[in-house]
Amino acid sequence: MAEEQPNNPLHGLTLKQIVASLVDYYGWEELGQRIDIRCFNSNPSLQSSLKFLRRTPWARQKVEQLYLLVQRNHP
Repeated sequence: MAEEQPNNPLHGLTLKQIVASLVDYYGWEELGQRIDIRCFNSNPSLQSSLKFLRRTPWARQKVEQLYLLVQRNHP
């Protein structure tokens, strides 16, 4: 199954891992400044953020793009 997406840098990562990594790196406050969505700015939690991001493709795309940017600059 790993060979199905050899060029996808997000392959094998869950959304939970991605969000948790960004929260560890930035913290909720700065993450909310970088991606201005309510689930990061108003009573943020991992569970509420995951629920929103799973139902909102544009927001999930922003989170994935930020994660890839962080990984490129700070592996």
